[in-house]
Amino acid sequence: MDALVESAEDEDIVIRPQPGHSPGLTTWILSNEDGLYGKTVAKMRITPERPGGPALLGVHPGRDWFTVLSGIARLQLGDRTILVHPGEVAEFSTMVPHSIGAHESPVEILSILNHDGGRAHLHDHDHG
Repeated sequence: MDALVESAEDEDIVIRPQPGHSPGLTTWILSNEDGLYGKTVAKMRITPERPGGPALLGVHPGRDWFTVLSGIARLQLGDRTILVHPGEVAEFSTMVPHSIGAHESPVEILSILNHDGGRAHLHDHDHG
C-alpha cells in the first residue's frame, strides 16, 4: 500500500527546503524556483547576533510582507523601530530604508518577497 501512496514523482508537489546560512540568519526557501506569481516564499530564523543597524538599512523596489511565527521581530523602517509580535504581519514599501532583526531573542518569520526583494534579501545565502 505504501508503494501506491508514496510516489517518486512528487518533485513537482513537495518542496524539501535546505537551510541557507549567513551570520545570525538561517533561511529556508519554501517556493519553487519560478515562484508563485514571481514571488519567493521564505522562512527565516534571525538571531540577535545578526549584523544590522542603521548602517545596513536596505532599499529596493517593491514591497515586503512578513508574519512572525515565534519571537519578536524588530523592524527598522527609516527612523522608526517597530516591534512585530507572533501572529502579527508587517507590510511596507521597500523604498523606505529598512532591516528586519531579532528583538532580544531569536525570531522566526515567514516572508513573501517579490523578485527585487528576493534578490536583495537572499542574494548572499547559500541555499544548497
